Amino acid sequence: MAVSASANTSALWYRGPKQVELRQEVIPPPGAGEVRVKTLYSAISRGTESLVFDGRVPVGEFHRMRAPFMAGDFPFPVKYGYAAVGQIENGSNSLRGKTVFALYPHQTAFNIPAGAAVTLPEDVPPLRAVLAANMETALNGVWDAAPGPADRIAVVGAGVVGSLVAYLCGRIAGTDVTLVDINSSRAELAGQLGVGFAEAGNAKADCDLVVHASGSPDGLRTALELAGDEATVLEMSWYGDAAVTAMLGGPFHSRRLRLVSSQVGHIAPSHRPRWTHGRRLAAAIALLNDPRLDALLAPAVAFGDLPERLPGILDAGSGILCQPIIYS
Repeated sequence: MAVSASANTSALWYRGPKQVELRQEVIPPPGAGEVRVKTLYSAISRGTESLVFDGRVPVGEFHRMRAPFMAGDFPFPVKYGYAAVGQIENGSNSLRGKTVFALYPHQTAFNIPAGAAVTLPEDVPPLRAVLAANMETALNGVWDAAPGPADRIAVVGAGVVGSLVAYLCGRIAGTDVTLVDINSSRAELAGQLGVGFAEAGNAKADCDLVVHASGSPDGLRTALELAGDEATVLEMSWYGDAAVTAMLGGPFHSRRLRLVSSQVGHIAPSHRPRWTHGRRLAAAIALLNDPRLDALLAPAVAFGDLPERLPGILDAGSGILCQPIIYS
């Protein structure tokens, strides 16, 4: 039966620095061209949502930092998030009952334009699909970095995005990929993803490509040290309002290093003439068809427990990579 009535829903709101709450909302019947989605899982994007949680989104980035379906305004209060997986409760016969990914905040049910709901392939389970937004960021970064067969590649920072970049680069023929992190326990993760691991200070230098995704100025310095002559260092970290010091003296110029930024808001120039955002997101979801990627997922926490659990999840020392949220 098609959904044709208003419905009560619960949503997570960031209401002040380090303050979150669940708010009850009423969503109207789906409009023309919309579908109602009942959420199964969502995921916390630790890097971005930590900045939102702390109130560290720079004023100049308020507009660019808006997620597609967020509510409210920066700095607070905002309903923020972009990794939801759910089941369509209404729509045409071809859509109803489908499991989809949507760039939607943490909420028990929501209406969304049908075109913004991406159907999951049969070989991508709903829980793993919460990695879709991170995979899209990683895919765009790999396009920006343009690695080639047999390249020596270092990825500094074994968070979710860095790990996914290493995983994608490791699938290119002949590449020598090393995931670099100060946390030695990430060696097991690297092994599960099929790439090498080294602690900072022990990684192979003279790399053809270095990707930095640690979110730390120390990590950026390590990335510059690992790059070979005339190599590219791709910067995928976003520091919010924090000042960052980088060693651009010394041999930086004589070695002709290239420091390049990457950001998922725009499709990489190499693919922009041919790709849409929808096509890129669908491709990212299809790339999640590997059970090895489950190593990035922490045990799911209940949506109703988020106000209590979120500070610990976002704590820098938690060790959590991707935190799934389960809805019931």
